[in-house]
Amino acid sequence: MSEKLYTKDHEWVEVVEKGIVLIGISKYAVEQLGDIVFINPGEERDQLVFNESFADVESVKAVSDILSPIDGEIIEINEELLDAPEKLNEAPEETWIIKASYDELNDELMNLDDYLVYLESL
Repeated sequence: MSEKLYTKDHEWVEVVEKGIVLIGISKYAVEQLGDIVFINPGEERDQLVFNESFADVESVKAVSDILSPIDGEIIEINEELLDAPEKLNEAPEETWIIKASYDELNDELMNLDDYLVYLESL
């Protein structure tokens, strides 16, 4: 697997092949949200705009938007999460929400080391 890149809003993106990524939320995001009980992951062919909401999750605490770490298009949603959103609680860094196509990655994305430093500053 390739390296994950992170946003300041705690989403992650992982390139699986040229022009294709998986997108999820970080362990930190899940810890802040509390137990996730519902997810609305968007729909195939929805357009993604960097830093704009493409999905939302409902936790025991609140409903929160998930912001896109790329400009692109949803090509697949993780159907398992519709029936079992708790998978995000159990393994957020291994559980993708959507698969998307993209032309290029945003240069604001951070590697894991930079993301961990960013988390320390919060």
